[in-house]
Amino acid sequence: MLPALADADVVLERRDDENLVLMRAERFEATATGLRIAARSFAMLARRDRALAEELLAEELPWLTWLPPAERVACVEELLADLVAGADTGLLTPFARNLVSWRSTAEAWSDPRLARELQGPFDGDGPAIDRPAAA
Repeated sequence: MLPALADADVVLERRDDENLVLMRAERFEATATGLRIAARSFAMLARRDRALAEELLAEELPWLTWLPPAERVACVEELLADLVAGADTGLLTPFARNLVSWRSTAEAWSDPRLARELQGPFDGDGPAIDRPAAA
């Protein structure tokens, strides 16, 4: 066993691909179990008291305040669903992608001019462009 794994995780930095993290299985299972419990608990809270769940999520994700109310509700529902599914399966990539997507949406809403432009109306299909030449 690597001595460094006794007290901490080890990050293997790779030049040709994503970095890898080595950790003891016991620590990995504890993290996964904690995440599952926290995600499910938060989802139950959201079902029972949506306003409180939104307030807690908005405290952690302050950019939620830029979303219109209907969008904020959709965002909270989607993020919670992805978080619970990810905690249960160990696959949190969909949650991470959705989090980035919603943050980008909130940033667009934060600019009134941009938000108006993105809501349309749109003139036709846009300009015609030539097909790229074959390489």
